[in-house]
Parts: sequence; C-alpha cells; structure tokens
Amino acid sequence: MSDRNLSFPIAMLPPEAEKKMQCWVRSRHLISSGNFFVFETVDYSAIERFTDCIEALGGTLISVESIGKIWIGDRCQVVLYQAKASLHTPHHQIKQYWIKYGSFRTRFDERV
Repeated sequence: MSDRNLSFPIAMLPPEAEKKMQCWVRSRHLISSGNFFVFETVDYSAIERFTDCIEALGGTLISVESIGKIWIGDRCQVVLYQAKASLHTPHHQIKQYWIKYGSFRTRFDERV
C-alpha cells in the first residue's frame, strides 16, 4: 500500500503546466495583455486547471469573472468566463511563446 494520502491532489509540475498553457495560446484561449495573462473559456473546470498551471509556474490568479453569454450553435447559450493572472517573472518562457504563436484577441472576442 502506498504512503501517499489520496485525499490531497498532487501538485502540477512546471513542465506540464507550461505545455497546457502553450496549447491554450495556440487555441486562442490564452492571451497576454501587458503584464497579465487573460484566459477565456466556457468551461469552468478549465479555469481551475488554468489556476493550477499559473500557481505551478510561480504566478498568481488575480480575478475570475463571468463576462457574458455567448451562443454555441443555434440554440445553446453558455456563460463565458475570463480569468486574469500574473506571472512574476517578466521574461517567462510562456510570454516568449505567446509572442511567437499567440494572438491579441481570444477566440471569443468576436462573439461577445
């Protein structure tokens, strides 16, 4: 039997956090705005994963807000969430990745 207590989640390691954030940059869920990162999604559990990633990389979640509702398809309206976070290192690798592959607008900008 393992000595590990299964009631406590295992912290995310920085390499895994960086990979997840790179995926969000490419899919235009994550953008950089000034000294902050802005993450938008319709899935609240993704906000929790984003928070884990930011914390694993030494950053801080600043806020989470519901910024409106958007239409998915013809009949379904869902809540759009926006999370803002700060990474304390100004030349973090995620920022450099965003400069190369990112966008100034999220995939939801034209819908809101």
